Amino acid sequence: MHAVAVTHAGNRSTVCERCLVADRMLPRMRGLLGRRELRPGDGMVIRPAPSIHTFFMRFPIDALFLARDGEVLKVANDVKPWRIRSARRAHSVIELAAGEAERRGVSAGDRLLFDGAVA
Repeated sequence: MHAVAVTHAGNRSTVCERCLVADRMLPRMRGLLGRRELRPGDGMVIRPAPSIHTFFMRFPIDALFLARDGEVLKVANDVKPWRIRSARRAHSVIELAAGEAERRGVSAGDRLLFDGAVA
């Protein structure tokens, strides 16, 4: 997997410094499973993915559901293990450490860029 940086389109602030991109079947299925934590600044972009689950995970996460154009459709904060979350029309999901979405000021309606380009 390769990593990308994710920024706000409006104010260019950083949302995720090192987001691994899971855009193939096996990396999407594995996701963050097997990790003990997700550090601030790290994350994972899963695409395509209108929904996620946290079955077998060891820690909570924040999930940012994105439209094809990079618009944040929904922010699911502090998703605990053994939960399912989804968003209508979502094309991809960014998984961050719990609390990172709020700390970085991400909310529904924001537009995010991947290494300077739209999702």
